[in-house]
Amino acid sequence: MDNKQCRDKETENRIEELVNVVENHTRTERHLEQHSDISSPEQLSNAQNIQQIREDNINSLKNKIVYNDGGPTEEKENIKKNIEFTNGYIRHNKDHMNENQLENMLEKQENRHEKLNELQ
Repeated sequence: MDNKQCRDKETENRIEELVNVVENHTRTERHLEQHSDISSPEQLSNAQNIQQIREDNINSLKNKIVYNDGGPTEEKENIKKNIEFTNGYIRHNKDHMNENQLENMLEKQENRHEKLNELQ
């Protein structure tokens, strides 16, 4: 695969990821609008945190698609660093985290591993 094909495939993957993140964001927004009156404050806070992360991801992906920032090597290295940092954080803090926080972090780690596998 030449460089252009590689960049084209990477752009295609980023667009697919952007679509998925936007769809998840939209579904959660609708859910919050419909059910915020029956959700606990902890659930609402968690959902808002997740939404903020998604909004950050959307902006990051838009910039990567438009400006072609963060080629495969940089992105791979960033994901590897995030995995390593988060593993250390979990090891040192899992006894002090509530179950939802731990589950969210483990799910993020799983998503990072999947993304890393896509890039390799």
